[in-house]
Amino acid sequence: MTDITPPDDGLADGPRSALADTVLARLTSVYPPAGNPFRAQEMVAYMKGVAPFLGVRTPERRALSRTVLDGVPVPDEDDCAAVALRCFALPEREYHYFAVDYLRRHVRRCSSGFLPVARRLVTTVPWWDTVDHLAAHVVGGLVAADPALGDRMDEWIEDEDPWVARTALLHQLRFKGATDADRLFAHCLRRAPDTDFFLRKAIGWALREYAKTAPDEVRAFVTAHTTRLAPLSTREALKNL
Repeated sequence: MTDITPPDDGLADGPRSALADTVLARLTSVYPPAGNPFRAQEMVAYMKGVAPFLGVRTPERRALSRTVLDGVPVPDEDDCAAVALRCFALPEREYHYFAVDYLRRHVRRCSSGFLPVARRLVTTVPWWDTVDHLAAHVVGGLVAADPALGDRMDEWIEDEDPWVARTALLHQLRFKGATDADRLFAHCLRRAPDTDFFLRKAIGWALREYAKTAPDEVRAFVTAHTTRLAPLSTREALKNL
């Protein structure tokens, strides 16, 4: 099982927030009764034991989430941080999914100062099911709003934590024509020597997504660096070309 010890980054459970108090009280009263222990066991097995589950399927969970948020005011950045950090402090994975969905909806209300919170979430019980959405929709949203944060992605790609590096690789997934191709290609080459499956997969996925916008550029990049890229990365990158 993945180490679930939270990083010592001083964030704790985030800022005080009356909105977060309301959301968490509703959430922890509505989600558990909808759980199914047999389904929970299946979910734990599918996710390789990364975290316990309540056993609430996604469509039902999102319907319950709408009930939880009914009448709740629009959050500010502190509210977003408090809701997300408190959700990730709970053991069951459905609460983490709620936090990710919540941030996807409200990331435009967050400034570049939210990036340390995003990193905390990426490194808390990290697995592809939360990290990939945080990368593409939350970290990516922050960088899109403040391109200067691209320099921070240059730091993240060097990180010893593979999930932080994977986030750097995937943060431009939704950028399309606004993709910084030089940064994308540099990041791919920087982590190309890694043997980690999730990094190799992320390299291929990031290139494949950019290939929808610039197929010739991606094809040329892969051709030029075929001896440096892992076969998995190359297959993923060229899958639709």
